[in-house]
Amino acid sequence: MTFRKTLFKILTSIVISIFSVNFSHSQVFTHADTLRGSITPERVWWDLLQYDLSVKVDPANKFISGSNIIKYKVLKSQQLLQIDLQEPMKIIKVIENDQELSISRDGNAWYIKLQKQQNPGDTNQIIVRFEGNPLIAKNAPWDGGFSWKKDSNNKDFIATSCQGIGASIWWPCKDHMYDEPENMWIRITVPDSLIAVGNGRLIKTKNNQDKTKTSDWYVSNPINNYGVNVNIGDYVNFSEKYDGEKGKLDCEYYVLRENLEKATEHFKEVPKMLKAFEYWFGPYPFYEDSYKLVEVPYLGMEHQSSVTYGNKFKNGYLGRDLSKSGWGMKFDFIIIHESAHEWFANNISYQDIADMWIHEGFACYSENLFVEYYYGPKAGSEYVIGIRSNIKNDKPIIGKYAVNSEGSGDMYPKGANMLHMIRQLVNDDIKWRSILRGMNETFYHQTVTTSQIENYISESSGLNLKSFFDQYLRDYRIPSFDYILEGNKIKYRWSNIVEGFSIPLKVIVNDEPDWLAPTSEWKEKDYKKQVKTVKPNSDFYVESMNLTGY
Repeated sequence: MTFRKTLFKILTSIVISIFSVNFSHSQVFTHADTLRGSITPERVWWDLLQYDLSVKVDPANKFISGSNIIKYKVLKSQQLLQIDLQEPMKIIKVIENDQELSISRDGNAWYIKLQKQQNPGDTNQIIVRFEGNPLIAKNAPWDGGFSWKKDSNNKDFIATSCQGIGASIWWPCKDHMYDEPENMWIRITVPDSLIAVGNGRLIKTKNNQDKTKTSDWYVSNPINNYGVNVNIGDYVNFSEKYDGEKGKLDCEYYVLRENLEKATEHFKEVPKMLKAFEYWFGPYPFYEDSYKLVEVPYLGMEHQSSVTYGNKFKNGYLGRDLSKSGWGMKFDFIIIHESAHEWFANNISYQDIADMWIHEGFACYSENLFVEYYYGPKAGSEYVIGIRSNIKNDKPIIGKYAVNSEGSGDMYPKGANMLHMIRQLVNDDIKWRSILRGMNETFYHQTVTTSQIENYISESSGLNLKSFFDQYLRDYRIPSFDYILEGNKIKYRWSNIVEGFSIPLKVIVNDEPDWLAPTSEWKEKDYKKQVKTVKPNSDFYVESMNLTGY
């Protein structure tokens, strides 16, 4: 590396550092962010047991109305309860024991003044009635809301998506990820010419006198709030049974009538996905609720037991290979990525959206595990290495806590490469697989924090990964392996790192593999012959700088 290139690299790092500091200081969080993102006094005292959500959808007027029966357990005495519902939706009334309650609000937070004495240990419920024209999603699923579309036959094609923006964009709930109901009813009323699909299993459908019909869906497992969804269209259904680790898994597919033939062929990838992911992660976490793949008018989303699909029956990401390795065209990105979230997002859910990498890093990493399962370790590595071109290193992967703040979008490709690196450090494929499976067993149907995941991986692997996680999750910089060649000797160190970063590194020296143990201090190692070339193994997401002669 020339002195000019070396100097340019150092100066670039300084500029990025200054920009990152200024960027972090420029973020301003509001009172509304705190109400949404924190476990407020009006939330903490009660524990969700069940939602019984009924919603009537009026496509002609883009209007919805309904009720939510919220059952909860009292943890400590308190008479004020927070429910969230975002403008322009409105809570019409709240009922407790047939009596209408007093309501006040602070933006999107609605405070219910309970009349019944709330005694610790008691199980109580309220009925929240609501209505309005919910926010229309302009670019689902990224901005969230209702998607009101038409199919090619001009029939209504409607779906919800609300990750990040929150479930309260369309229905009243305790809109914080730390607390999930133990089970849930979703009752959807639509014009009788359409089919409504929700989470869980269809229990019954009833025809009403006003040319509508109501479909009752039941979710028997805990479910995170943004995972709750409503899908409406001129659907046809086909199904199969997958012979999985816990027995027969019902797989249900809902697609537009016009796409039945294409879907019947294309969705043959689902059993392949289930086979690979049950191998890596353990049993599908929701056998009781089935697995569903539901066509929607946007790209797709990981709604629990109701994975939504809009990848146009193509392999890749809308026909593109995000890894540019060729392997990304061997599978349908949405089927693989969004279904992986059944393990990482729905089984294991973050408590605070600042830790969203737990969902997206692992789901992105699952893509190359799928490739590896069917095409071998080399193919899997080439895929995950290929997606590095999408990493920006603009800010830390972890966001700000208690203000509903996501971290960098690097949580996808950088998170995946971070996990790929840990696998190299574990250096035992059987052990690594047991860590992934053990994680899904240990945190089965739980909400978790980053520290819990970090500690589990560190303890299970026997590695001290504290500074490693600090570097890749809490810092934006990529470690630099600096080295100097002196005849038969290499001098080397880590730079561009957080305090204490000292992970081992697999390198290629004169085309031969070797392991080094760099720290922030210079070390050296002698070889039997002159060292002409040295570079980090490509499975490690690090930079390198040859300082020979400087």
